Amino acid sequence: MLRYLTAGESHGPSLTAIVDGIPAGLSLPAEYIDKQLARRQGGYGRGGRMSIERDRADITSGVRGGLTTGGPVTLVLANKDWENWGRVMAPGPEADLKSRAVTRPRPGHADLTGAVKYGHRDIRNVLERSSARETAARVAAGAVARRLLQELGVILVGQVVQIGGVRAHATDLDTQGPADAAADSPVYCADHTASEAMVREIDRARAEGDSLGGVFEIKVYNLPPGLGSYTQRDRTLDGRLAGALMSIQAIKGVEVGAGFAAAAARGSELHDEIFYEPGRGFYRRTNNAGGIEGGMSNGAPLLLRVAMKPIPTLYKPLRSVDIKTRQPFDASVERSDTCAVPAACVVGEAVAAWELAVAMLEKFGGDTMREIKERIAVYRDYEKNF
Repeated sequence: MLRYLTAGESHGPSLTAIVDGIPAGLSLPAEYIDKQLARRQGGYGRGGRMSIERDRADITSGVRGGLTTGGPVTLVLANKDWENWGRVMAPGPEADLKSRAVTRPRPGHADLTGAVKYGHRDIRNVLERSSARETAARVAAGAVARRLLQELGVILVGQVVQIGGVRAHATDLDTQGPADAAADSPVYCADHTASEAMVREIDRARAEGDSLGGVFEIKVYNLPPGLGSYTQRDRTLDGRLAGALMSIQAIKGVEVGAGFAAAAARGSELHDEIFYEPGRGFYRRTNNAGGIEGGMSNGAPLLLRVAMKPIPTLYKPLRSVDIKTRQPFDASVERSDTCAVPAACVVGEAVAAWELAVAMLEKFGGDTMREIKERIAVYRDYEKNF
């Protein structure tokens, strides 16, 4: 069983992820995880926190000599900003609970509801954990899963396709050129013209003290058919992927394949016809299903599209009410981004990689990488000759 847990606060000493169930024998250099962490910190539109942090993963268990041992992998990400917050965030009675207390909830954030749920009169206890800073730990855990998928021949790529009102032209990322263009873009978009327009849109929003959301897409190649299941609702692959992606802060919608556009299409236009070729097996010439049919991967590329709302922390604050005085105020301002859609794309890739790694291990099992590879090879041969 593959699982992970994260812990830590935005301004605490560190973030921690414990990954359990990774097979033995997986090559896992810390540099691989650090590369994904750096991608999360990049992207045009990020705020001042990114100039402070330089995230890197300290692997404190589960890896020896560069290979996983089969035991839990512990990843620790130090918060460099802790030196400025140690007195405020101290776990003991010496903590300064007054100087940085927050009583004015931000519209669109977890602030007010979290305070009500847990009975906090200082909203800092809510925002410290609900902050998107937590996604750094998720990216670290997801990088382990991504490395596992890579070793099993599964390739995962992502790009931003919309920021604000600027949309990119459809780009097929299964060729190296577009994938490289997305990686080189300041907003992780393969469409060069749209990328430049997105940067200008972010600049305008920043000048006005506002924020922007957008859409990113994830494509996954070489998945074997049969991941997930139709037998129970909680085993469907699309349901699990959508739920995982929706758990990312500020995500408001997930599409698979044609997504919402399918609602306007006729069945004869939408459904992917099935063909057969000896040596290749069954295949489809179109992919409106996005690689998933009946809750299971069907062997076609997986296509996910994810919508992110604008960051709720604004430098021109919206109206709110102080939970202590009950008086109206402009909502409190924490250091924030103008646009975090590129970063969210990296987080989305990590989250999707995790769910797919879980599904792969459920399907093929095994305690070592050798066992898993042998079982996948047998299954792929079986599937082609079914």
